[in-house]
Amino acid sequence: MIEMLEKTVLHNGLVTAFAVVGLIMYVSMLLSKHLTFGRVHGSAIAIVIGLGLAYWGGSHTGGQKGLADLSLFSGIGLMGGAMLRDFAIVATAFEVQATEARKAGMIGVVALVLGTVLPFIVGASVAYAFGYRDAVSMTTIGAGAVTYIVGPVTGAAIGASSELMALSIATGLVKAILVMVGTPVAAGFLGLRTPRSAMVFGGLAGTVSGVSAGLAATDRKLVPYGTLVATFHTGLGCLMGPSILYFATKSLVG
Repeated sequence: MIEMLEKTVLHNGLVTAFAVVGLIMYVSMLLSKHLTFGRVHGSAIAIVIGLGLAYWGGSHTGGQKGLADLSLFSGIGLMGGAMLRDFAIVATAFEVQATEARKAGMIGVVALVLGTVLPFIVGASVAYAFGYRDAVSMTTIGAGAVTYIVGPVTGAAIGASSELMALSIATGLVKAILVMVGTPVAAGFLGLRTPRSAMVFGGLAGTVSGVSAGLAATDRKLVPYGTLVATFHTGLGCLMGPSILYFATKSLVG
């Protein structure tokens, strides 16, 4: 019986991955409800659990893909790949009403630009303070502060090492978790009550996962609007990171 179950799991990797992620989300939501009384969203807890499992998988196998290096969980590598990730991000736009999206106007555009440039400056400055003084290192880590997707994309384009790209991903994950946890707490102060405010917030915060989880804990009706602008934010960062931001950094530090 066990052998048959193991064989079924191995031959249906993607289905197994969905089941594992579903179980993690279920446990995370229970922890959020009963342990933190809703103050920390389940998505943030799930990311921490995922990071812990990835570390354990990498340590156990000595591989490069975390839990996906175990044959039993190989489907997680496909589920977490770019194809399904981008499909999930794009799918959120289908809930957006065009009439509401247009209301963001120039404020949304300004928020989008500021949400890309300001985190980059903070990330690059922190990298400089920790001894990363060359343009490639500062740009890669700074781009990671934009989002954990922009960081490795920028690093790959300008020839950064895998260690730098890992640091950029870690920087982006810290930002995403802070946005997830902080959004419900600061929602009243930020005035997150309308689709327009959600779009401006999405442009400033930038991280799709952080904005999605944070707004879901605040008002789930706002999620598509914040995520829509945050998705553009990722694309803008991927365009600006290896070009404008890299050359600007290089002109400053040589």
